[in-house]
Amino acid sequence: MKKLIETLKNIWSIQELRDKIIYTLTLLIIFRVGSFIVLPGVDPSILNQKASNSANSLFGLINSYTGGAFDKASIFALGIMPYITASIIVQLLGFAVPYFQRLQQKEGESGRKKLNQITRILTVFITLVQGGGYLTYVKSMGAVDPNVSAFIFWFSNSIILATGTVFCMWLGERITDRGIGNGTSLIIMIGIIASLPSAFAFELNSQSFLLFLLEIIILFLIVIACILVIQGVRKIPIQFAKRMVGRGTGSMPMATNRDYIPLKVNAAGVMPIIFAQAILFLPLTAVQYMTSDPTLGTTGVMHTLTDPYGFWHNFLTFILVVGFTYIYTALIVNPQNYAEYLKRQNAFIPGIKPGEDTEEYIDTTTTRITLPGAIFLGFLTILPSIAVVFGVNPQFARFFGGSSVLIMVGVILDTLSQVESYLLMRKYDGLVKSGRIEGRFSQGVGPIVNG
Repeated sequence: MKKLIETLKNIWSIQELRDKIIYTLTLLIIFRVGSFIVLPGVDPSILNQKASNSANSLFGLINSYTGGAFDKASIFALGIMPYITASIIVQLLGFAVPYFQRLQQKEGESGRKKLNQITRILTVFITLVQGGGYLTYVKSMGAVDPNVSAFIFWFSNSIILATGTVFCMWLGERITDRGIGNGTSLIIMIGIIASLPSAFAFELNSQSFLLFLLEIIILFLIVIACILVIQGVRKIPIQFAKRMVGRGTGSMPMATNRDYIPLKVNAAGVMPIIFAQAILFLPLTAVQYMTSDPTLGTTGVMHTLTDPYGFWHNFLTFILVVGFTYIYTALIVNPQNYAEYLKRQNAFIPGIKPGEDTEEYIDTTTTRITLPGAIFLGFLTILPSIAVVFGVNPQFARFFGGSSVLIMVGVILDTLSQVESYLLMRKYDGLVKSGRIEGRFSQGVGPIVNG
């Protein structure tokens, strides 16, 4: 405890870090306040009564990411999700379209600025489309005041929803530029943990103390496992051709044996979980949305595949997560780029010939280390359903796995990594006694890392 208090004092004594933390907290508070401001002409109490959005549904997934703003018909009902969708689309275009490939790989800072501008414009278009769908959903729930003009309701709220998403995007960028941590990730994390206190209190009141303590221990172990997978890398050692230091006959070769290529165990991050959940829930959500029949999908094959606690739903979820992990890893980890980079730098992997052999070696290694990461992600995704089967409250169980816990752990690691960097720069002790805290974005920055 004394060490913790001393560390907090050191953090607060660094004025730049203190200002960044205060700035970040202020913007996050603004985001949370906006989540309770209701759209004009909507009765949120009716929407809450009729919208049975459990965490195991597409609407429930969006609601958890927006901190409950989706079910409240808030001005931030869509939150930062359209921006995330636009970012994913632009990233995928970078793998398939030459123009976007040039912007990502060859045009440096100017290319990144163009990509950011394209992402912002695409965000507005996506928000307008999703906003129209959301307003249709709200109207189908009977939550719209009949005295409000239909034209005014649609026009004004479409603009408000688009403005709300753009404002959330702006908050995220401001936090990234002037605050601490990745702004977009922090906004998503704040939305996720918004329901944690109530779920925690409900579980504490509904379970015996010993059983609740056991749940907390299991949750702690899950968090530790997530940290290990997020930070886990396979370091492939590399060597450069001998470089001479000095001139003339006294020149000495300089060794660089500590250089390596960091291949992450979980390079795909949380995306496979999101893709798998969207694919499984999208058909039922679309059918119910088009027919406005809440009982549709409660029987038959559709019910079997979408029952969050059923065997076949969880089995398919596991298979989809494993498959998407390999697909997404193949998209973002390009062995050919690594091989070409090593060749340009006059470097090589010991015992491996440059060129095709190096490319094949990196590809094989990536495939092997992705397997345990993919299995872990698949198991993590179905853990909440397993927890519910053993008697855990569904609202609390969703923190036992899935995208929620992975996002929270990853964002916290990223933020703590930045805080530790400030402490070490000011010659203070870090947050841990040995080693350094590494987040998702501190690993694998560039193909070569000097360790």
